[in-house]
Amino acid sequence: MTEHPYRLAWRVTEPIHAMIYFVPEAPEAYAKAGLDDAGAAYFASRGAVFGPCGPGIVTATFYNFNPAVVARALPAAWEKTTPAALLAARHDAVTAALTRGLGDLLDGPEVTEAAALARIAAEAATELPQGRPLFAAHAELPWPDRPHLALFHAQTLLREFRGDGHVAALLAAGLSGLEAVVLYVASGQAQERFLRGTRGWSRDAWAAAQEGLRSRGLLDGDGVSEAGRELRAGIEEQTDRLAAPAYEALGEDRALRLAELTRPLSRTLVKAGFLAPGGLSR
Repeated sequence: MTEHPYRLAWRVTEPIHAMIYFVPEAPEAYAKAGLDDAGAAYFASRGAVFGPCGPGIVTATFYNFNPAVVARALPAAWEKTTPAALLAARHDAVTAALTRGLGDLLDGPEVTEAAALARIAAEAATELPQGRPLFAAHAELPWPDRPHLALFHAQTLLREFRGDGHVAALLAAGLSGLEAVVLYVASGQAQERFLRGTRGWSRDAWAAAQEGLRSRGLLDGDGVSEAGRELRAGIEEQTDRLAAPAYEALGEDRALRLAELTRPLSRTLVKAGFLAPGGLSR
């Protein structure tokens, strides 16, 4: 089946946002802002939009992390830095990383046009904040002036808009955060070692989730059953439906144009290893 233009626009542009979780410029910038624990910096930098919060809201909205891991990071991070400092550091990291990865392309007309298109979709999404707390918090941030930062911010909004909808779909499907990542790994989309490690789950907790999924007929051994594949497909379809209103403001032709503009940028970043897990599994 041909991928829908709205999903294509999100998927192709996503590396321009997702690279911030993998590039070394991010922990370096957060360390300069006072937080030199890379694990804590992930939760604090992404959750900084909630202010100096505790672990509850981050556990709820990030969804698939072990609550104990989040609780070790927050609110302790705010004894060393502030939300405003981390938000500024995040943009510093974006500029440094994209400068390294894209060079002269960073200030090219493609980035400016892509930023304008992505902003149309992101601003349309701000009309629908209900039930999307992580998105809504990010939507209250001011828009950056530089095109590459505006593109990053727009894709951040679109990612969190889609992500909040995805969490709703997982809840409706009766999947906990741990069960969701176990099913994802079982489908061959990621490695257990990486996801279990970065999400902070023990082998025992992982095995218990597997057994629970088997009892529901969603796993067949360590692999996804037919029922599991159908459930995952339904979750993705519902996630696409919930994300579509943002891109409807663009329409299919401009969504395809956004993908056309960002594809070479994203490919450059991916080929350069900007989304390689590297040492994150530690």
